[in-house]
Amino acid sequence: MKRVLVIDDEPQIRRLLTISLGKKDYEVFEAPTAFEGMQAVQSIRPDIILLDLGLPDMDGSRALAELRLWSTIPVIILSVRDAEADIVALLNAGADDYLTKPFRVEELLARMNVALRRLRPDMRESVYECGDLRIDFDERSVSIEERAIRLTPTEYAILAFLARNGGKIVTQTRLLRELWGPLADAEPGSLRVHISSLRKKIERNPSQPGRLITEPGIGYRLYCK
Repeated sequence: MKRVLVIDDEPQIRRLLTISLGKKDYEVFEAPTAFEGMQAVQSIRPDIILLDLGLPDMDGSRALAELRLWSTIPVIILSVRDAEADIVALLNAGADDYLTKPFRVEELLARMNVALRRLRPDMRESVYECGDLRIDFDERSVSIEERAIRLTPTEYAILAFLARNGGKIVTQTRLLRELWGPLADAEPGSLRVHISSLRKKIERNPSQPGRLITEPGIGYRLYCK
């Protein structure tokens, strides 16, 4: 059973998640404050953390920052805050995903599966496979249904970076800095052009992408079906 730690001061939310996730073979632990949550992280070693922002003793964003000083455990933010700037800041600070309350448990489970997938050993190996998409990092080659796909160096860099992040949302800022470093601020338009070109090569229907997904106002993720 996967261990999930719910850090949230709302008893109703903790109860909902304990019951719902328990039915899906998760072992659920609860903490109503950031302090108790940090203690629980060290004592129970959860596989994933669900973190609220409005905690009584510390804002969840600060708790995330402190956690990321010593832990890489996947963290999904659950919050009523829905401002794009807040979401982008939290993802850049190390959150794996973000869901706005109220949320559907089915969607949360899907996001948890994606966050947990990045911990698989095969993500550290030289080949990434997702359905019929295959990326060989050593050879810098990409194929779909065993058919080689010719990418430009920038297109390959975008795809490889998203694959290395295993389904996580990658903010536009982080992707720009990865690709263009100090010149990142001047390249958002260029990034959109490369994304559009990449979709024409890896998507069955580029106008309705199923692999390279845009998270409006935030960034992109590589979706593995």
